[in-house]
Amino acid sequence: MKAVVGLGKLIALLFWLALLANLLSPFAHPFATLMQVAGGLILLIHIVELLALGARLKGRPRPWLDRAQVLLFGIFHFLSLPQSAAQEGSHA
Repeated sequence: MKAVVGLGKLIALLFWLALLANLLSPFAHPFATLMQVAGGLILLIHIVELLALGARLKGRPRPWLDRAQVLLFGIFHFLSLPQSAAQEGSHA
C-alpha cells in the first residue's frame, strides 16, 4: 500500500509541476486550456476532500501542513496518515 500511495503522490506532484510549467510558458493551443481546466477541477476536488475529511486533521500536530498536503496530493495524503486510536478500536 505504501508503494501505491508514494506513486500516487509522485504522479500528483508531476501533474502540479506540469501545470506550473503551463502557466509560466503555455503549451500549444488546445493543451494549455485543457491543462488549466484539469488543474482547476483537480483543485476543486481536493478542496471538497479537505472539507469532507478535515475533521480527521484537527488532532494532528501540524494541521496546516496536513491541509496543504491534502491540497497538493489529495486522497493520497489521507491514506498515508496513521489511523487514530478511536478508529482502530471500532474495527475490533
